[in-house]
Amino acid sequence: MSDLNPSGLSDNAAGGIAYITIIPAIVFLILEPFKRSSYVRFHAWQSIFFYVAWAVVHILIEVVQNLVPTVLFLTLTLWQFVDLAFFVVLVIVFVSAFNGKRLKLPILGDLAQKQADR
Repeated sequence: MSDLNPSGLSDNAAGGIAYITIIPAIVFLILEPFKRSSYVRFHAWQSIFFYVAWAVVHILIEVVQNLVPTVLFLTLTLWQFVDLAFFVVLVIVFVSAFNGKRLKLPILGDLAQKQADR
């Protein structure tokens, strides 16, 4: 997986960079030669699904916080733990991608694999 493509960026590096934010993930799905690499597409899609899941969890916490304002401290603490957990998972998949591994996250990994195989 570490062979350089004509852009000078290896598939491993592109797969890892896809996790930095959602923007490189989208760019890699559009640009040649990355959009032809199943490996890069997998990590780009998993990154997109991961960031969407993170946003959905934030929205759910916000809804709970607004519905039950007395649990403000609990939701702020929950928010910090959720963010820490998401960040740890993000670092793990980031490092795995740079090392040439397709670490499939539960649910999201299967969705990403289906999109990458299209």
